[in-house]
Amino acid sequence: MSSRFLNALLLGLTIASSAMAQQAKPPLRICADPDNAPYSVRDGSGFDNRIARLLAREIGRKPVFVWARERRGFIREQFNKNACDVLMGVPAGLRSVLTTEPYYRSTYVFVTRAQDRLQPVSFSDPKLNHRRIGLQILEEDLSPPSLPLIRNGHAGQLVGFESFGTHATDILRAVQNRKIDMAVVWGPLAGFYAGRSSGLALTPVAPQVDSGIPFTFALAVGMHKSDSRLQQDLDRAIEARQADIRRILASDHVPLLPLDRSPQGNGGPR
Repeated sequence: MSSRFLNALLLGLTIASSAMAQQAKPPLRICADPDNAPYSVRDGSGFDNRIARLLAREIGRKPVFVWARERRGFIREQFNKNACDVLMGVPAGLRSVLTTEPYYRSTYVFVTRAQDRLQPVSFSDPKLNHRRIGLQILEEDLSPPSLPLIRNGHAGQLVGFESFGTHATDILRAVQNRKIDMAVVWGPLAGFYAGRSSGLALTPVAPQVDSGIPFTFALAVGMHKSDSRLQQDLDRAIEARQADIRRILASDHVPLLPLDRSPQGNGGPR
């Protein structure tokens, strides 16, 4: 028996063994919104879709998306009833699920027209006075920046916009088209739109906590509380593929802050 034949046989056995190991692992079921760009889109182009596939392959499991609208009550009514194995983009440390180490950290931003040279630095900046300020509506309430804006006397200037689906970018288009003077928007959405448009300036909100509300969030993968083995596998995958994750986020112009690995509480950024 020739050495060439033995080498080919060993290679074949290695490949077969690897294939059997892959088959032995169940698919990784990822709950994802079908219409929530830039995070998740049914065609798989969202940055969380791409990161989920990257992490699934890293741990040797086939990614399978379970399309579901992620609205209020989703974790209780669907995720906790085993609709899927993981959720992408949940705040690190969210108490209702087990979370990985964060895979990115971002911030709310002031969105203005570059030519206006406004670029406010805080919710108390005089540049906000007497200007129409856009905020997104989350379910029935205005997004969290409404609280410090109201505290600083801007309640009468606030204009609400839908936040989901095809209307998610309406608020950014309104700034661009001069229907409002500025907006305060979660960074990944603002960066995604501004990166494909012209004339918008993004300024990170400061301070990072105002009126007791955090405006920066570390985002992680969420899973069932009993799935500590999956948590460990995904933590290793996030560390191993951090450079690839950052490239995916950069391709969608997501404003990134340094990862400090500290939980950001139980709220959500969107």
